[in-house]
Parts: sequence; C-alpha cells; structure tokens
Amino acid sequence: MEFANQDTDPTTLDDTGRHGRWSRGVYLITPDDADTEHLLAGMDGLLEHAALLQYRNKSASSKLRRTQAEALRERCTAHGIPLIINDDIVLASAVGADGVHLGEADEEVKAARDVLGMDAIIGVSCYDDPERARSAALSGASYIAFGAFFPSSTKPNARRATFDLLRDSVALGLPRVAIGGITPDNARSVVAAGADLIAVISGVFSASDPAAAMRAYRMGTPGGTAPPKP
Repeated sequence: MEFANQDTDPTTLDDTGRHGRWSRGVYLITPDDADTEHLLAGMDGLLEHAALLQYRNKSASSKLRRTQAEALRERCTAHGIPLIINDDIVLASAVGADGVHLGEADEEVKAARDVLGMDAIIGVSCYDDPERARSAALSGASYIAFGAFFPSSTKPNARRATFDLLRDSVALGLPRVAIGGITPDNARSVVAAGADLIAVISGVFSASDPAAAMRAYRMGTPGGTAPPKP
C-alpha cells in the first residue's frame, strides 16, 4: 500500500504546529445519552484531558441533538477545545461548532467546507480504505480516521483496519485518528504505528472511573501528559 506524497516531507511535519493543539491526544466521543444533565455531568474531569470532543448521538431527536450540542459547545469553549459534530453539517453550523465528522454516507468535504468555512475542522472516516483517505486529503479534509483496529463494543461489525494504514498515510500530511476497541493498554501500539489521535467512547464512559480512564488514555497518546489549560 502506498500513498502519493502531497508535496510535503512527512519527516519534517509538526502536526501540532501546522494543525493546532487539537491534532494530538485523546479524541473523546460522546455516548448516546437522552439525559442532557447526565451527559454534561459525565464530562466532569474529562474535557481538560481531551484534544477534541465529538458530539455523536444516533438515537436522539433533532431537538434534543440541538439542545445537547449547544450545551456541549459551551463546555468545550470553557475548556478551550474544539467541538466536532458527527454527521450533521447543518447542526454544526447552527450551534457554532468547530467542525464536523463525515462518514461514507454523509456529504462531501467540499459541501461541509462551503457551509462551515475554511477554518472548520472537517474529519473523514476512512475505515480500512487508503483510497478514501487519499481522496479526503485531496478534498481538503482536516484529519483522516482509520478503524476499527481492535474489536469494538460500539461497532462490533466494523471493518478492521491495519497498522500499515497509519504508517503509510503519513505522506498525506494530515493528523491520523485511530478508533475501534482502543484501550489504555493497546493505545501505545497504534500511536507507535503513527496515530496522532486516539478516539474513545466506551473505554472512558463505561469505565468505573471515567476520569481515571481518560488520564490513562492521555498518557498513552503523543505528548504523554495532559494538555495545558488555556
């Protein structure tokens, strides 16, 4: 597998400098939770260790999604981290989110960029597909995501990605997100393969001590310590 070089020398890239502080660390994704107060309370002790927060609730109504996204936007602003909306460009625009994450059934990067602007963070799920990653990079994506790398309780039937995808896609010059069954114990292996961000849902929110789990994940990501508070 080879990725064409996008006129960059990957050995000289400093993603934190080029893409911002959000480009390295823990990418926290919300669980489906119909109780907004419970969802917000669950952020305590987590956001200060996150590089990004993605709001994802596949089961909520449009009204609830708007309410929860607005509330999370305030929390993210207070902690100085970007809020990304899963799959919904219109919602991202409506609540003033920092960006959107697109899957293969969603609109194209250009459509998101036209609505959200040139500074928006636009991520693309690439699953196990290097061609999709190359296309996303050429279309102006801000980051690319691969996975699942390990069995995942969130998506048990997800396609499995290989570490080679992370190693080879450095030539695209974008931050690479690893997702799917990642634990504090195996996080270092995907980081060693080239992941800049580790995406987690149940590994944090289903833990007996979510704050401790979050800190453990953060120690396994690039940098190895909690990011400084703004």
